Amino acid sequence: MIQIIPAIDIIEGRCVRLSQGDYGRKKVYDASPLDMALAYQDAGIVRLHLVDLDGAKQSAPANLKVLEQLAGRTSMEIEWGGGIKTADALRSVFDSGATYGICGSVAALKPELFREWLIGFGPKVILGADIRDGKVSVNGWLEDTQLSIEELIDLFAADGLGNVICTDISRDGMLQGPAFDLYKDLQQHYDAIDITVSGGISCMADIEKLEELGLRKVIVGKAIYEGRITMKDIERWSLRG
Repeated sequence: MIQIIPAIDIIEGRCVRLSQGDYGRKKVYDASPLDMALAYQDAGIVRLHLVDLDGAKQSAPANLKVLEQLAGRTSMEIEWGGGIKTADALRSVFDSGATYGICGSVAALKPELFREWLIGFGPKVILGADIRDGKVSVNGWLEDTQLSIEELIDLFAADGLGNVICTDISRDGMLQGPAFDLYKDLQQHYDAIDITVSGGISCMADIEKLEELGLRKVIVGKAIYEGRITMKDIERWSLRG
């Protein structure tokens, strides 16, 4: 069964969602990160996706107090992304309670450093591959590289890489459905690696189709905040497992 991983994106300690990664097109939600996390846990969620958008922009984790609070008040696994550019930053994320650290920009710009972390920390390190127009984007989606996602994954496939979160920036926050063919092809090509779908989920039917295509993990954000996927939907899905 495909695992639903709700996303909580944070700016200045508050829940937000961006459209297509544009910081100028953000929507702030009333619920606190802790309130959202506890609601997800009550619905049966076991893994949470936290994104420090301030950290991504300033190249260093900026909302670790939120991470500490959520790790201390819930029993869920937490995967954390945003601002992990140094080994000290990665350790600070783990020390603050994250189960997994998501590294994207370092992997694309300093592959040898990312390889060291992958070998040293093992499956606790997740490759974040954010793509726009077929190319990997870095530094909070503010800069594009010439790497394709396949080229990026191939750099580390032999080094124990176990999980790749692939975000299609063009669809992120747009509620138009994910790039089904992209994710199907990636998962079929990299069977030993979990390809986590991120970007564009609009309803439960999208998740059901991804499961039929063989995907194993999916991140859901705006569809929950906008009421297109309800806590009851998540609870029913969790009970299937």
